[in-house]
Amino acid sequence: MQQRGYQDMTLALKPKKGKCEKNKMKRIEMCKFYMARLYRNIFNFVKWVIVSSIVGLVVGSFSTLFAYLLRIVTEVRTQHPELILLLPVAGVVIVFLYGIFHYKNDKGTNMVLSTIHAQTELPFKMAPLIFISTIITHLFGGSAGREGAALQLGGSIGNQLGRWLRFDEKDRRIFVMSGMSAAFSAIFGTPIAAAIFAMEVVSVGVMYYAALVPCVFAALIASKFATNMGISPNVFSIHHLSGFHLTPSIKVIGLALCCAALSVLFCVTLHSLGDFYRDKLKNPYVRIIVSSCVIVLLTIILHTTDYMGAGVPVIANAINGKVRPEAFLLKIVFTALTLEAGFRGGEIVPSFYVGATFGCLFGQICGISPSLCAAIGMVAVFCGVTNCPITSMLIAFELFGYDAVPYFLIAISVSYLMSGYYGLYHDQTIVYSKYKTEYINRKARQ
Repeated sequence: MQQRGYQDMTLALKPKKGKCEKNKMKRIEMCKFYMARLYRNIFNFVKWVIVSSIVGLVVGSFSTLFAYLLRIVTEVRTQHPELILLLPVAGVVIVFLYGIFHYKNDKGTNMVLSTIHAQTELPFKMAPLIFISTIITHLFGGSAGREGAALQLGGSIGNQLGRWLRFDEKDRRIFVMSGMSAAFSAIFGTPIAAAIFAMEVVSVGVMYYAALVPCVFAALIASKFATNMGISPNVFSIHHLSGFHLTPSIKVIGLALCCAALSVLFCVTLHSLGDFYRDKLKNPYVRIIVSSCVIVLLTIILHTTDYMGAGVPVIANAINGKVRPEAFLLKIVFTALTLEAGFRGGEIVPSFYVGATFGCLFGQICGISPSLCAAIGMVAVFCGVTNCPITSMLIAFELFGYDAVPYFLIAISVSYLMSGYYGLYHDQTIVYSKYKTEYINRKARQ
């Protein structure tokens, strides 16, 4: 009897065969599930590394050619400043070219952002139009940047590559962003900032992290390609930089507040003049001729070529502590007259110009290093007009190094907050509030 009870207890302690089999099957299924996810992740990684490398090489090559031609035409214009007299003719040519391809109302970079939002389709034939018209604008002395055009160029090429490779609509948006990163990186030589900018500028408060790997690889490859082809990145040195102290920090806060106001002024001036032109000068030929004549007249009166093109030499002089007091205001005027009339280019480098020249002037007036203030002004105004604080910080690090990090962080954060919901791109979406932890989902104010 005792022995029988012992046997029954032993049998009870032994696991049942059916339960063991069930647990085994469960473990097998879990292994299959995790292996499938691992395979999917590896596949996606390899796919986007290959694809982004292609985008980086293709967009990088076009952007390198673009940068090279811009350098040549800038040298030609510098040697022959009288070319500004032909600016009205150049404007007529640009309007004619856009008319042939039925893009009289081209929205520029806004069209790229709209494509990422899946609201419009970015046509490939925009690429040669942007390429040629921007070169013409810079050759004849229009006040415009290069990165804005590069974003449109990279976005349109990236979108077309996605079509040729038969990717779906959602993946093509990633192609657009990686193309933007590649073009920005190749032109300006800041691959880290370029990778983040394409993801950050579309929807403020939300980043498309699905595009992180493609944007990073495309930016790095494009930057390396451009560097190997002789397109050297812009790097500046800050002079008379002191340590992080209370008094200069207070002055930097004041500078950041001024830069926030200046970024709003920049955006409002551009868009207000654009509205005025579209209301009073509906004919695009008349509009661009009138604006060109005003630019030529102002250039003759001021007797300077400082406001032609992107103005990188003036930015360099500002960082070295040399500036004309009126430079930042006149650059806003010249840029608005150029871009809102129908010439092509970008607003980013002009925003650098405005920030650098104002910052240098602020430093001279307030007794703080003009070189430091010029650098701070550059990134603070850029942050205010684009609503991209992370990109602004990365640009500061890549252009100026890390010695002035505390001042950059202060200025960028203050400028981001105080610039409100204004922005260069009306298709940019402010997803989350700058002032509260709440969802607002509104367009940038013009």
